[in-house]
Amino acid sequence: KEILVGGKENSWSIPPSPDFLNLWAEKTRFRIGDSLMFKFDGKTDSVLQVTRDDYNSCNKSKPIKEYKDGNTKIELSRSGPHYFISGADGNCEKGEKLFVVVMSNKFKSFNAPASAPAPAPNQNSAAGDEFKLGFKGVITLLAGFALF
Repeated sequence: KEILVGGKENSWSIPPSPDFLNLWAEKTRFRIGDSLMFKFDGKTDSVLQVTRDDYNSCNKSKPIKEYKDGNTKIELSRSGPHYFISGADGNCEKGEKLFVVVMSNKFKSFNAPASAPAPAPNQNSAAGDEFKLGFKGVITLLAGFALF
């Protein structure tokens, strides 16, 4: 599916607050095969796909890829983090940057198959506790990605 960055036209610009775009991204689920749509003034701005370090430092000198057309569609072809910053001088430092985490296809659903019966509760189940800790660990890991 196509996802409009920021949820509206011309959101790829200096945002009203430095964390605006990333707060939007935290509320959006990105999957392999989705496309980010960046709408912006191609005469004054661009989108740079960058590494994590370049994202954190707003370093524009060696982007992975640069998009200047103002109507940019970027397919998210792999799971994991993706980093984007503005190519306009000073804009990244003012919050025109975006970090998204793409979910792996294997995490489509946490639901068990409908035909599988629910196991009987067992209060002494060590395996159940291990699953709870494992699930919490995965959620904590995903939340950690969102912080960087």
